[in-house]
Amino acid sequence: MKGTIKHMAYGPPAIPVTQRSHGSLSRSDEVVLRTNNLSKQYKQRIAVNNLSLEVHKGDIFGFLGPNGAGKTTTIRMVLGLITPTSGSIEILGKELAHHRSQVLPRVGALIETPALYLYMSGRDNLRAVGSVLGGVSNKRIDEVLELVGLSARQKDRVRTYSLGMKQRLGIAIALLQDPGLVILDEPANGLDPAGIVEMRDLMHRLSSEGKSVLISSHLLTEVQQICTRVAIISQGSLVRETTIENLIRGDGEFSVQMENAAAALQLLQKEAWGKGAYIDPEGTLVTPAPEGKGRNLNLFLVQAGFVPDTLTPATRDLEKIFLELTNSGSGEIK
Repeated sequence: MKGTIKHMAYGPPAIPVTQRSHGSLSRSDEVVLRTNNLSKQYKQRIAVNNLSLEVHKGDIFGFLGPNGAGKTTTIRMVLGLITPTSGSIEILGKELAHHRSQVLPRVGALIETPALYLYMSGRDNLRAVGSVLGGVSNKRIDEVLELVGLSARQKDRVRTYSLGMKQRLGIAIALLQDPGLVILDEPANGLDPAGIVEMRDLMHRLSSEGKSVLISSHLLTEVQQICTRVAIISQGSLVRETTIENLIRGDGEFSVQMENAAAALQLLQKEAWGKGAYIDPEGTLVTPAPEGKGRNLNLFLVQAGFVPDTLTPATRDLEKIFLELTNSGSGEIK
């Protein structure tokens, strides 16, 4: 098994992590991963610059940035594969620099495509890795097969698996030592729509099990649907870390679907509070509201003879926000 499942070389079996149930969108105050002013410099090039992040228990944490932004370098530092130039990393409350043998076995990672024995069954792949790690019981193998949804196919040769199933088996290998933190680099890369849905469901199952999942991905639509929190970096520096909800939430605007949207727009733009109203490319009216309250907007429209079919808080597309943040590098959404 060559270097794809990075946690395999990290020493003794994992110490079991006490877990409590979380919903897929829940999190706790317990910090599972913290980077403090983390930096990495190669000669004159700064790959990561004073990066400070926090991943909490139960988070599905999206780690985003353009190519060359420093995502891979950061992940390699967290996995102990390269040494930071400065700053520190804490995993499950312990500094990585001083407690490598204790904390690294508690991190499961899938980097790039999983290295699997195609001629063996899924279960035998897990047994082979478990024998190298030591201390992995048949019961634990049963548990991870159930968790990743491969129990029914565990005796089939891996060469018969779809790409999505192979990805899930790779994640099962990363979960063998019951890690508290799971790091996945582009887990949905190359998957068809069905495989992407399977991966999305698996991420939510891991979160509900109390795992913290850090995902590096360029599929921003999926990140928006899966993740609870995101960090966006550009040129090695953090430009935004927040919840998905806060990031995509509109600035007090509302999306209104209705007949005669163009006529309603003319009326709204005559109001001081409605001058910023517009109709988006899908034909939805997007507008501020009197005193920022949806009920006031609804009342205004109804009294003017425009009855909304739907009226909801407006949200912004993560891809557009990502491009704005990484192009400007300012951390401010224009």
